Amino acid sequence: MNAVSPLEAVKQHLVNLKMAAALEVLDSVLDQVERQQLSTLEALDCLLAEEYTRRETRRIRTQLLTSRLTQVKTLESFDFSFQPSLDRNRILTLAELSFIDRRQTVHLLGPPGVGKSHLAIALGVAAVKAHKSVYFTTLTELITSLTQAERAGSLTSRLRYINRVALLIVDEVGYLPIEPGGANQFFQLVNARYEKGATVLTSNRGFKDWGTIFGDNVVAAALLDRLLHHAIVVEIEGHSYRLREHANLVPDTLKGQSLDRMEKPKRKPGRPRQRQPAGRD
Repeated sequence: MNAVSPLEAVKQHLVNLKMAAALEVLDSVLDQVERQQLSTLEALDCLLAEEYTRRETRRIRTQLLTSRLTQVKTLESFDFSFQPSLDRNRILTLAELSFIDRRQTVHLLGPPGVGKSHLAIALGVAAVKAHKSVYFTTLTELITSLTQAERAGSLTSRLRYINRVALLIVDEVGYLPIEPGGANQFFQLVNARYEKGATVLTSNRGFKDWGTIFGDNVVAAALLDRLLHHAIVVEIEGHSYRLREHANLVPDTLKGQSLDRMEKPKRKPGRPRQRQPAGRD
């Protein structure tokens, strides 16, 4: 029997170890060694780095799908110049993910189109890359899921499944009406998750509207009691990034406003307040 050459033995070991990426570049790396472009240690590092990069890319792709982060957005692709009200350094600090370790809640508030969902997804992608488990959903999808689980008698297991993740992202709070009973189900999730996991929520509505959003002032107060404790609130002012090329077609009354402007009631018409003459109390 012919003896197996060292090169063939190495290739067989790579096959047995399922190191396909290292196997693909092995000949090229050995060629660089023969031409003295790489030392032995550098060649070994190249093989391991190639294998690690391939596996990490595959892990991230799989975990993004598991996390329901089908749209991959990053902070690098976010146009901070379009939203000057947003503190870039504050967002970059959030991207360090220490808020996940502290099990805090992050609220991203602002009118439609200012980048709330982009930032939430970017934080989720950063968390996945950092080997943290993530689950992304809209509030409507979440409550529908919980409602179906309750009807099937599996609400407890569904809540346990969602609460296993290190970071829960709930997008579009207040955009659409929720199902009857949805507020109570969402409260069960929030209550079970309180101080046990981090959460990011995005909303175009201020906190004073939560009673209307959830159809129950008592439940809304209980939700805010937990979601504002240990919370980071980021308010974004400005116009819609999506409508930037057609801003002239949007009526001024519908363009992005700060939350304060959105929430302030209009002053009732009447006679203007007269100034007191100078020198009088």
